[in-house]
Amino acid sequence: MATENQKNLVSKNEQYVSEFKSGDLALPPAKKYLVGKLLNMRTLMIKTDRIKVTCMDARIDPAAAFGIDLGDAHIIRNAGGNAKDALRSILISQHLLGTREIILVKHTGCGMLTFTNSDALKLVAQHAGTGVLSSTFDFQPFSELESAVKEDVEWLKANGAVVHEGVAISGWIYEVETGKTKQVV
Repeated sequence: MATENQKNLVSKNEQYVSEFKSGDLALPPAKKYLVGKLLNMRTLMIKTDRIKVTCMDARIDPAAAFGIDLGDAHIIRNAGGNAKDALRSILISQHLLGTREIILVKHTGCGMLTFTNSDALKLVAQHAGTGVLSSTFDFQPFSELESAVKEDVEWLKANGAVVHEGVAISGWIYEVETGKTKQVV
């Protein structure tokens, strides 16, 4: 059964798709920079009931694509919309701030589909020097999108630190080519 937040995501996404014109943007950010947003505690205390985990990809505007207004949800962005990387923020959001829904969104054309750990470790060594990372460092790439969504949702559901009572956890795929979302889990 779909939650109100999931129904809102679907209806707002349908509206977004009807005006979508950005399906041809390139994977790397056009201006080659990133923004790390640090929030003070007053900002964090905004009442919300959901967490959205999605990729840091510059082609995704989660607020517009998923109908999220300022103050509606915590949006956690990282490479690949990865649940393990997001865990610290998820736990803070749930345990300290009372959120009760997790919506995990990965997307088509994700850079995490394009390399292996070995590839990434070689590039880091070329740019920063050999030995700056352990040879076992996991960049958490994935080779199949839908499976990666399912694995992350199952990992969250199995994690004992994540609040489960009264919490909906769902997994979605956003199509960068069309702006559409579809529920996977």
